[in-house]
Amino acid sequence: MEGHLLLEDEEEEEEEELQARAADDDGTNAGDSNYDGTVNSFNQCDNQCSDFGGSRQGNVDRSWEAPAIEQAATTKQEFQPVEVKEEFVDQSAIKQSIPPSRKRPFPDQGHGYYEYREDRSYGRAKSPQPPAEDDEEEFDETCVAIDTYNCDLHFKVARDRLSGYPLTIEGFAYLWSGARATYGVNKGRVCFEVKINEEIPVKHLPSTEPDPHVVRVGWSLDSCSTQLGEEAFSYGFGGTGKKSSNCKFQDYGERFSENDVMGCLINYDVGEDVEMSYTKNGRWLGVAFRAKKTALGGRPLFPHVLSKNCAIEFNFGQKEPWCRIPDGFTYIQHVPLDQRMTGTAAPKSKSECEILMMVGLPAAGKTTWAAGHAASNPWKKYNILGTNAIMEKMKVMGLRRQRNYAGRWDVLIQQATQCLNRLIQIAARKKRNYILDQVLLCFHGSLTH
Repeated sequence: MEGHLLLEDEEEEEEEELQARAADDDGTNAGDSNYDGTVNSFNQCDNQCSDFGGSRQGNVDRSWEAPAIEQAATTKQEFQPVEVKEEFVDQSAIKQSIPPSRKRPFPDQGHGYYEYREDRSYGRAKSPQPPAEDDEEEFDETCVAIDTYNCDLHFKVARDRLSGYPLTIEGFAYLWSGARATYGVNKGRVCFEVKINEEIPVKHLPSTEPDPHVVRVGWSLDSCSTQLGEEAFSYGFGGTGKKSSNCKFQDYGERFSENDVMGCLINYDVGEDVEMSYTKNGRWLGVAFRAKKTALGGRPLFPHVLSKNCAIEFNFGQKEPWCRIPDGFTYIQHVPLDQRMTGTAAPKSKSECEILMMVGLPAAGKTTWAAGHAASNPWKKYNILGTNAIMEKMKVMGLRRQRNYAGRWDVLIQQATQCLNRLIQIAARKKRNYILDQVLLCFHGSLTH
């Protein structure tokens, strides 16, 4: 009986303790609106942790307070209206205060421009653009001037079309460079003047180079090459005191050089012959050539100049006479237009031009065929591009360099190849007919035989 009473007393004490704890829980969590019965209160934590020193420290009476942020959220904020003032701003004053940019204004580009920019950003390969053509300014076609179509590629014609000079860089200093006038004559007594303005310095030439500065002046047919005095119906007088025709050189007159003025005279009024003579600084040097009218066949002769490292200037009659001219002769510009005859007309566009490329093994006869084809089609004015053609312009007194060149031949061939590369670049900007007479085209752009 005593044991049974003890058990009943213990059960009653446990029920009272549970009721007390429940009362404490209800009072502690009643103010927590977020409490859902699954989170222990601070008192529960203390009771659960009584085994970890609760008996030593005792229970701590703690109270829970709602976070301050919730109290702030429940407060209402009142907003006061703000008065907005509108002010006028002078935009012109702002623009004046900003310093002008040094960059050019960016123009409004079309759709193609942005496609190009996109191609650049993605690095896609593009086809090379064709080289730009040389600008051809408007020119009075009735005036006698240097013919830009009937001259060597390496002869630079000035804008006034009355003066020019040859290229002299690197191997070009070995080359002759010629040009003809736009009009020729086949009757009367006609003249023109040539002044040697400057002997261009060519210090890169060896000291053994014979006559590095020479000018040859005279007359030739439109079908002749620019190498004055080196073929039939081509008549020239050079600064070395030599006259030449058909590559036959003879002594005549006297030497001339920088700042000298040479007068070139032609006389059709002497029976069956045509006489050509010269003056130096106004002094007559006598008759240099006589040609049969029957041999000329009524074909006109054109003023012609051939220069080696010298800048020259023509006077066809647009200027006052530089020196005295013999009586009875008329400047070619003053000859009536219906008595003057024009040379071969240049192609009007590149679509009218021809380019022939020689293909074959070395020594197969390509150069011979190219020269023969150009000679049989003189009205096409083929420009032959090749090292052999360049070597022909390096002649000394009409002789090829192999016979009278004291330096290393392989070095001269290398310089001729460099000249050829440059001439091809110039040719791409000209409206002309070409024959490319070269065996091997290398990938880096140079041409080697």
